[in-house]
Amino acid sequence: MVQGKQDTPYSIEPLGRHHDRAAFSCGKEALDRYIKEQAGQDAKRHYAAPFVLAEQGKKLVLGYYTLSSFGVNLKDFPESTVRKLPRYPLVPATLLGRLAVDRKHHGKGLGELLLMDALHRSLDQADIIGSVAVIVEAMDREAWEFYRNFEFISFQDQKDRLFLPMKTILKLF
Repeated sequence: MVQGKQDTPYSIEPLGRHHDRAAFSCGKEALDRYIKEQAGQDAKRHYAAPFVLAEQGKKLVLGYYTLSSFGVNLKDFPESTVRKLPRYPLVPATLLGRLAVDRKHHGKGLGELLLMDALHRSLDQADIIGSVAVIVEAMDREAWEFYRNFEFISFQDQKDRLFLPMKTILKLF
């Protein structure tokens, strides 16, 4: 079930062998190839935790995202954020490494559904494994605008890398 939504026709769960990834196509070759060829290995090796979106009781993957732990150099954050963080050289964060929706399902709000699930899971885990923010790397302008729409903040010198502080995520839920 999607976190916090018992009446949704979708479920978001960890990637399993039973999920049908073969037909997945979001229109971005790197993201398509990842879910078809690499995601299972990343999960098995604990490099990333892939989560897939499917209709309740069905196996076809409609979308997915990945989460992993991440370290960010303190100096990479904007000065306004640095003032609020401890003076460690590396600050713990959660990386939302990939997020994609099959092109047949674009425009249905599934990207937002996946993002909210990822943020909720990240917040839940921040109490167990420290994390001050969720980090994303926008692969193109469309992705950058998607994340900015949800108030992600660009890093100073890496405009394609964005973050959302856990304090902001806490307010969402």
